[in-house]
Amino acid sequence: MEVEKKEMAEGNGELVEDMANQKMEGAGDGERTEDYTKLLEYGLDKKVAGKLDDIYKTGKLAHTELDERALDALKEFPVDGALNVLSQFLESNLEHVSNKSAYLCGVMKTYRQKSRASQQGLPTPAITVQAKGPDEDKIKAILERTGYTLDVTTGQRKYGGPPPNWEGGTPGNGCEVFCGKIPKDMFEDELIPLFEKCGKIWDLRLMMDPMTGTNRGYAFVTFTSRDAASNAVRDLNDYEIRKGKKIGVTISFNNHRLFVGNIPKNRDRDELLEEFAKYAPGLMEVIIYSSPDDKKKNRGFCFLEYESHKAASLAKRRLGTGRIKVWGCDIIVDWADPQEEPDEQTMSKVKVLYVRNLTQDTSEEKLKESFEQFGKVERVKKIKDYAFIHFEDRDHAVNAMKELDGKDLGGSNLEVCVSLAKPPSDKKKKEEILRARERRMNQFLTSRMGIVGDFVPPYSMSPQHASMMPGAMPPMRIPSGTGGPRGAPMRGPMSRGDYEKIKFQSYCGDGHDRHGYSSFR
Repeated sequence: MEVEKKEMAEGNGELVEDMANQKMEGAGDGERTEDYTKLLEYGLDKKVAGKLDDIYKTGKLAHTELDERALDALKEFPVDGALNVLSQFLESNLEHVSNKSAYLCGVMKTYRQKSRASQQGLPTPAITVQAKGPDEDKIKAILERTGYTLDVTTGQRKYGGPPPNWEGGTPGNGCEVFCGKIPKDMFEDELIPLFEKCGKIWDLRLMMDPMTGTNRGYAFVTFTSRDAASNAVRDLNDYEIRKGKKIGVTISFNNHRLFVGNIPKNRDRDELLEEFAKYAPGLMEVIIYSSPDDKKKNRGFCFLEYESHKAASLAKRRLGTGRIKVWGCDIIVDWADPQEEPDEQTMSKVKVLYVRNLTQDTSEEKLKESFEQFGKVERVKKIKDYAFIHFEDRDHAVNAMKELDGKDLGGSNLEVCVSLAKPPSDKKKKEEILRARERRMNQFLTSRMGIVGDFVPPYSMSPQHASMMPGAMPPMRIPSGTGGPRGAPMRGPMSRGDYEKIKFQSYCGDGHDRHGYSSFR
């Protein structure tokens, strides 16, 4: 028996050694690299290891560039699927791909999506690894001229961010524009020269469709200043980028807020805050509105305000899996429509300051005393950990903001944040927006129960952005028994007049004093 085991062990050793040295049938020529043995020892199939080793020999990928995540994913793939994925990877243009391991994982994810759609009988785009790409000579010339970098993944192509030798901070709200209706075969070589005429670009992110290899029809361009972003909207909105092809450009804001629908109407703010804080970090506030018919009940939806867009994105992914129930209810999770940003002319008249990060010990009297050294204060309204300071004169308010922002008030060892308060919103408009949200939520719930004829937009984006997609489609009807990401029709293509009329809709929270000034930033 021991002799047999010894012979088997020796035989297995000879088999591995033989596999490491043999040529793979029909998959390249020459001896295998030393990495081939490592792939076999890791557990990859012989054919998959051979294909990967062939890629190593082309110089497009090194074994050290693959992490365990990519190797584990390849190991779990069916052999035929893994070979197809590696063939697609080999044919891809990897010149600007900095993380090849992540890129390979992206190719595998796309392959799974296509296979799953095919098994379910759903239509899928033709399999193309890379559609007609950009003019690489022009891309190279742009990168050499500007010193920027270009990083490519399966989901986006990112130019810059930050610019070379940049010493300032990250651009804030109002510096980014959304550009829609971009021809699907257009790349940075045509977009960068166009947008850099408007001002210095921080970064440009062209969103890609890994299923087709073309762009998704939209991009985000961040400038180093608000003025440059405003120039882009003014000069490029409705600009004819190709004959008969006009792009749409509008200011984009990092959204920190989620809409959550189908919550129990008998739950209050504190209960919702405690519940939703379990699922993701960074939840700062829960905003609810009372039902017009019963002030003790909410309207069946709320808004979750997070500390950053990144935190809100993480929460959206976790809450939107369809597996989480809140008090037994299947919730609906979506981005809240971005809040309306007042224009510079409106803000130039504001003489009310918004002060946050206050302690409970900081009274209205203490605040008035601290701020009145800069000018006459008409009134102070404190709400929880923030307050509104109403000055008689705007210049006094601006001076106080400059001097006290980031300072410690009252010896609390906390740096307060002082900024100009946003003017009050139109109450009638706000109520119309809330009712529209209720209708959309109810339409979605109805469609999920299998009622034929409800509408769903083909893109899970804000209504304004969806309308800027190339060849914007009319609303699609949901077949019986299915649901979509939203229960509302998508708008058709917008003209210049439409863009100017429709601004980002705002959902104002409960962070208002009695004069309506908003605490949310």
